[in-house]
Amino acid sequence: MTSTAPTGRTGTGAVKIAFIGAGSVVFTQGLLADLFAFPELRRIHVALHDIDAERLATAEGAARHIAAVRGAEPRITAHPDRRAALDGADFVINTVQVGMNAATRTDFHLPARYGLRQTIGDTLGVGGIFRALRTFPLLRALADDIAELCPDAWLLNYTNPMAMNVMYLARATPLRRVVGLCHSVYWTVRDLAELLDVPYEEITYLAAGVNHQAWVLRFERGGRSLYPLLDDAIAKDPQLLRRVRVDMYRRLGYYPTETSEHSSEYVPWYLHHDSEVERLRLPIGTYLDIIEENTAEYEKTRDALAAGSPLPVEGTMEYAPQIIHSIVSGTPRTVYGNVPNHGLVDNLPAEAVVEVPCLVDSLGVQPTRVGALPPQCAALNRTYVSANDLVVRAAVEGEPRHIRHAAMTDPATAAALPVERIWDLCDDLVRAHADLLQPELREVLGH
Repeated sequence: MTSTAPTGRTGTGAVKIAFIGAGSVVFTQGLLADLFAFPELRRIHVALHDIDAERLATAEGAARHIAAVRGAEPRITAHPDRRAALDGADFVINTVQVGMNAATRTDFHLPARYGLRQTIGDTLGVGGIFRALRTFPLLRALADDIAELCPDAWLLNYTNPMAMNVMYLARATPLRRVVGLCHSVYWTVRDLAELLDVPYEEITYLAAGVNHQAWVLRFERGGRSLYPLLDDAIAKDPQLLRRVRVDMYRRLGYYPTETSEHSSEYVPWYLHHDSEVERLRLPIGTYLDIIEENTAEYEKTRDALAAGSPLPVEGTMEYAPQIIHSIVSGTPRTVYGNVPNHGLVDNLPAEAVVEVPCLVDSLGVQPTRVGALPPQCAALNRTYVSANDLVVRAAVEGEPRHIRHAAMTDPATAAALPVERIWDLCDDLVRAHADLLQPELREVLGH
């Protein structure tokens, strides 16, 4: 989403950052700790919005505590009304999860009855499909509000499924200052640096692809590839062979930028086979444990604030605070962003949302053209993009058949279920989530 002129301010006074879904308190805390660490951002206006009153109050209390610890003097406001939070914002950070934990449990429990295994279920597969379809109505309303109340604001999206959400925003809304943010590339390289005992600061790297299935194309230290060192580490430690991403790297030649749990869901080779689940130690349904842990962490934060107990204030190295700081201060830096392709990756479709390095400075977020991916990597990415395209078409065109087409196209779903069962499962999920879907997509189709 290249900006060709200075972004300008949408209002006067302090930079205003609207947090949509601020009730994701633990994540909000990390972002605020990062923001307040920058001297130029210590007097910003933080406008928090959530539809859950208790979570909103907890987020506000946490924000005030973090500001005090960081020595910042921001203006902090809390808004049950989204429009009030957005009015005059310069940046909008979206962390909404539509349907919350109950919807996520449905996304796992219903497919499990069909014998369909998932680990995370938030990006592709039936879990990703229905999470997207629940989220699109919110994104449409949010985009309408931004276009009216803060049309020059940058929308920084963290809500999954990342690629589908950014693709929908590009096709269904007038917003163009949109970038999807994920920490997988950064933490992949940090983890590889630790594995190889190489200082992260001495590594240069280039990654590109699609969100949660990008590839480390260059991985170097002092101009020399570190891949031979990785090969040696794998040869010395047989346990590394029991990771999906290592298995994919050995066969494809490029290391994938997401965890084994995630990576297993986007290909047909692993989850359907008991032997592979055992060999690669795949934790089926692990995201159900994660959401319980997140809830417990939120409750711990809420209770600590109520008791006046001190809370840890830790930065997260997330991209949104870095982007905001670069645009406000003019400090150049490179981050990884999810943006419409528009010629950035030659052998992926033009309408794809790709994850590429982006320069950020006072001109905004400026994606880098990468060229062609290795053909084997592009082939996998194109299947991923095809499923994304069908889900977005289902919503934009109001065509419920495309929901089923997307599930049929999804590699892991197609490997596990015959086509009639795929349609039956989609019908069951439509029934379960009907109240959260746009009306045209609530139809049960049968076979």
